[in-house]
Amino acid sequence: MKICFTLLITLISIISGSIHAQLNIKGKVLDISDQPIPGVSIHEKGTNNAVLSNNDGSFEIGNLRSESVLVFNMLGYSTKEISIYDETFLEVRMEENILTLSRVEVVGSRSLNRSATETPVAIDIIPIAELINSTGQLDINQLLQYAAPSFNSNRQSGADGSDHVDPATLRGLGPDQTLVLINGKRRHQSALVNIFGARGRGNTGTDLNSIPASAIERIEILRDGASAQYGSDAIAGVINIVLKSNVDEFTGNVVEG
Repeated sequence: MKICFTLLITLISIISGSIHAQLNIKGKVLDISDQPIPGVSIHEKGTNNAVLSNNDGSFEIGNLRSESVLVFNMLGYSTKEISIYDETFLEVRMEENILTLSRVEVVGSRSLNRSATETPVAIDIIPIAELINSTGQLDINQLLQYAAPSFNSNRQSGADGSDHVDPATLRGLGPDQTLVLINGKRRHQSALVNIFGARGRGNTGTDLNSIPASAIERIEILRDGASAQYGSDAIAGVINIVLKSNVDEFTGNVVEG
């Protein structure tokens, strides 16, 4: 008799646990105006059991226990927790919780070593002498290729005259849309029209390599369009080459191979 009673208690426990494990709840999520809220996250607290409400706000979640707590989350609404017992249907109303912003702060950064920080737009100031010693390059195009992230120039071969005049681009625009200045005065563009699949095909760029690097003190690059001030040839930006002001001096560079 005792053995039968023990088996009966065990069977009841198993059935009870099975019932608790198989508890399913259907429901609907509404706002205070009785409008359905789709996309609400409904999960059983302390578990990974979760679902989302449908377009009409309805949901169904299973494998719950009778003492489970359902958490309702939705951006713009206050989080709501509901304890369930023997319910099979829930109608949940969520209240809006719109956050008000007092102010918006935009945080940025510029490199103090090479960027002008007191200007309204970004200007890179590149000291050529230091760059030559660190990169070992002597062509202006190749120097800027390594130093300026928005500048792009690649040596080409088998591209007609572009073998000698490297077409350079700023911010991905054409070579003739970058204004080049020498001490603040316009530098003329070359007479070469890039063809045969070269970069900037159909454009005429400025031959930066015709200016010796040893004669340059620094290069200032305006990395933003300035066509309103300089004209249509400054859509991509402006490159201002500042020459050395000292004269009657002999200078030279020694590059280790």
